[in-house]
Amino acid sequence: MSRTIKKVAVLGSGVMGSRIACHFANIGCEVVLLDIVPRETDDAEKAKGLTLENKAVRNRIVNNSLQFALSSNPSPIYRKSFAQRIKTGNFDDDMQQIASCDWIIEVVVERLDIKQKIFEKVEQFRTAGTIISSNTSGIPIHLMLAGRSEDFKAHFLGTHFFNPPRYLQLLEIIPTPETQPEIVDFLMDFGSRFLGKKTVLCKDTPAFIANRVGVYSIMGVFHTVKEMGLTVEQVDKLTGPVLGRPKSATFRTCDVVGLDTLVHVANGLKDNCPNDEERALFELPDYISKMVENNWIGSKSGQGFYKKVKHPDGSSEILVLDLNTLEYRSQEKVKFATLEMTKPVEDLKQRTKMLFMGMDDAGKLYRKLFGGLFAYVTNRIPEIADDLYKIDDAIKAGFGWELGPFETWDILGFDQGLKLIADEKKEAAQWVKDMKAAGITSFYKTEAGNRYFYDRSSKSYKIIPGTENLIILEALRAEKKVWGNSDTTIVDLGDGILNLEFHTKMNTIGGGVIEGINKAIDLAEESYKGLVISNTGQNFSAGANVGMIFMMAAEQDFDELNFSVKAFQDTMMRVRYSNIPVIVAPHNLALGGGCELSMHADKVVAHAELYMGLVEFGVGLIPGGGGSKEFAKRLSEELKDGDIKINRLRERFLTIGQAKVSTSAYEAFDLGYLREGTDEVVISRDHQLARAKAAAIELSDKGYIAPKREKNITVVGQEGLGIVYVGANSMLSGNYMSEHDKVISEKLGYVLCGGDLSENTVVSEQYLLDVERKAFLELCAERKTLERLQSLVKTGKILRN
Repeated sequence: MSRTIKKVAVLGSGVMGSRIACHFANIGCEVVLLDIVPRETDDAEKAKGLTLENKAVRNRIVNNSLQFALSSNPSPIYRKSFAQRIKTGNFDDDMQQIASCDWIIEVVVERLDIKQKIFEKVEQFRTAGTIISSNTSGIPIHLMLAGRSEDFKAHFLGTHFFNPPRYLQLLEIIPTPETQPEIVDFLMDFGSRFLGKKTVLCKDTPAFIANRVGVYSIMGVFHTVKEMGLTVEQVDKLTGPVLGRPKSATFRTCDVVGLDTLVHVANGLKDNCPNDEERALFELPDYISKMVENNWIGSKSGQGFYKKVKHPDGSSEILVLDLNTLEYRSQEKVKFATLEMTKPVEDLKQRTKMLFMGMDDAGKLYRKLFGGLFAYVTNRIPEIADDLYKIDDAIKAGFGWELGPFETWDILGFDQGLKLIADEKKEAAQWVKDMKAAGITSFYKTEAGNRYFYDRSSKSYKIIPGTENLIILEALRAEKKVWGNSDTTIVDLGDGILNLEFHTKMNTIGGGVIEGINKAIDLAEESYKGLVISNTGQNFSAGANVGMIFMMAAEQDFDELNFSVKAFQDTMMRVRYSNIPVIVAPHNLALGGGCELSMHADKVVAHAELYMGLVEFGVGLIPGGGGSKEFAKRLSEELKDGDIKINRLRERFLTIGQAKVSTSAYEAFDLGYLREGTDEVVISRDHQLARAKAAAIELSDKGYIAPKREKNITVVGQEGLGIVYVGANSMLSGNYMSEHDKVISEKLGYVLCGGDLSENTVVSEQYLLDVERKAFLELCAERKTLERLQSLVKTGKILRN
């Protein structure tokens, strides 16, 4: 049976339900979102004379929930208009609408009796063969099947989305013994390719995989922090980005999620896992029990491990909880020799090795926590998962870790991991001891561009299922590297396509990256069919190397600066006019130069989570790598007579002048960074590179011919400049911008309008590049621009002067 998902019903519109509905709307599905009918009218409804029979009243709960979700930050929706794909209703009046749905997802409260009542209604209206799933994190999936039909049972399973569904990658799939295998296979694939999730097949065990291991890890921190006498801010410094984990680290994450939620899961594990060798660890430390008793459960109660307070002078401060006195105090600066030692090390794997070598409390904490974690995950196989990669995938996608436990163990070395376990007086599972006895000393290996995991059942390596058709750069580097320098690597993707990746800090673009781009185009033009520019970093590119710009500008080395800016511009022109198709595949941050690179590609294959923008205005500059020119060029292509022309100029000007950054790839189209009809969006990060490669092949196979350099760009000259200058003066008069902002605005307007021309004029692309570069250099000579650049380089903060 060929199965597709075009229409989805989401039953329950709470925090999870409404956001799950939004994510299905994100991918183009029609969504029916239903919830209960209110028991009584509220004061506002009574004032209007409304009764419980009125449709607005009956749908109040679902409508309010959806509107709350849509107004939340970060947004659950890629583009505001996508919310129109969601139709709301209630269980009493609208349940018949589920008959036309391809997937019905229950997301009501975590009570088995309520879920079973919902399923009784579902049985009345559901079309046979429709998939039904429950988004639960605590109730065993098989218990929900009591009284259900055979067809219901065959198409029912658990689908555990992590909150927020748009941003957290994990989707745990939990079948029951009655679930048809083809339903499981379909959702594993659909979740990955269309929902952009890391789909992990789980067993129906308490808390499934991610929460079982993740909550164990957090509880380990809760107990260890007191034992070692560490503070909240110290632990968060040690368990955040330095370890390849989110900025919220441990305690701040607990505040965001809610300590009550965490305690609920921990208590559930303690009660329902009697044979867990670490069951005692799920007992709450005294300070946690006291916090819950005081309702200090995090952000939703106004205080948890952190508390924001306002001082009499109007300033605010985030205090931290002293775990010994349970009183709030000012945060103290965290310093560890181990952190200082690893500060310059960008490579996470290399840094991880160094962290574990530390002889201070930082190194001791890492060795202690991971000794326990390594033992714990080995003993969860086969209890919660048959395969070790599932544990790594779940914890990475659900908790935002860059490295899973087994991946970390591989980095440290097999024997070192066993030593950490022994030092903590823990014991690894027998299958790990069998590995050592057989001389097998790694959990993963790469070979022929594929990634393999150690399968304990067959005692051999197997390819990770679902990755056969993915392109894994890490697996290709060793065998398919064509060229590289300190900042870039060129890899042969096969089928005549090269890939260029950056690996500078934040993937910023400096001389080494410029060299890499030109070398990649040289090689591709000589012997290949096309080029893809993508990377595996947390961000595609944070833009040009501001430190180098500041250094040259501060030393007033304008000849060298002019040379560097021109080299950047010329490289962007090579991307645009090379003899082979160049596809850029950006993800996450693509700012400044990263945005400009994308704007000059033949095609952009963007990940949906794309935060793209020309943000140079904030550091006292305008886009100088072809970004300003490109906006002028695109403006020319859109020019129409009358006010529409000036309105379009105003939009383009404000996009750069306000340093607007898209909150999704779809919004990047709205802002003019991406091109309708040319560029495209993929939801799955895992599949992005394969799609980019396919796009390069498609363009090549069609008989790619390099476009000719543009010489017929119409600019508006003084007509547009007048609008820019009047607007800047008005903003200055209203104290909406500073004197220096006005200077930058006028420079930007000068470039977008093509200079001080008396009438609409046709100019070349090179003319605009020269005007852009001249304006950029003039701004670099401004003292206030230097102050802004210095602030960003030294403090990482934008200075408003």
